Amino acid sequence: MARSRSLSALFPLALAAAALAAHAQETPAPPRLVDRVVAVVDEDPILLSDVERVIGLRVLEAGAGESPEALRRRVLDGLIEQRLRLHEIGRFGFEAAPLEEVDRQVAAIAARFPDKSAFTAELEHLGLDEAAVRQVVARQLSILAYVEERLGPRVFVGVEDIRRYYDEELTPELVARGEKAPPLDEVREQIRGVLRERRLNDEIDRWTEELRAKADVVDLLDAPERPLPPERATLPPAP
Repeated sequence: MARSRSLSALFPLALAAAALAAHAQETPAPPRLVDRVVAVVDEDPILLSDVERVIGLRVLEAGAGESPEALRRRVLDGLIEQRLRLHEIGRFGFEAAPLEEVDRQVAAIAARFPDKSAFTAELEHLGLDEAAVRQVVARQLSILAYVEERLGPRVFVGVEDIRRYYDEELTPELVARGEKAPPLDEVREQIRGVLRERRLNDEIDRWTEELRAKADVVDLLDAPERPLPPERATLPPAP
């Protein structure tokens, strides 16, 4: 059965930068750019390290033939969209996510690595710990709950919609693979779920476009890097 985008994939993890300013005790070293702002959403900066951490945790991975530059662009676009949504729902507060669902999502992230030690090593490399990952996951789940509450009622899948999908999408796809389509009654609820997710994703896209139209978004990913003056050639303090 054809799948729509996973709803959770719309909210890549925006992991906060953990930064330390290094100072020589005697002769100061030449200034070095160790991180940079790649976007600003209503005066809220997104750092290159935020992008690299999403990639490092394999929240989003490169598609077939996708270059590292294209992957960074895709991740940043997702982080900008996420920041817009966070700002909007922050005005209404977050509903606490169930701990068991947080556990399940963190386990799913860890499962992308060969073993637990590889996951822990990557967290250390990225300047994170599991508590930070859990906090971010909990926030993403709160966002999903908000989206479901705000946008879910707009989504309706009727009997004719299900029949059309079965006739025009599912059956031709299975026939092309040399498989026989199951009776409609056997897959009705699966089709309903696919169509509902697809339409909810469309509603999310429209909502995000509305938010972006009202926001001040500056995209600096492709801007040339400029060396910082000595007094500013360090990362900002960790939030």
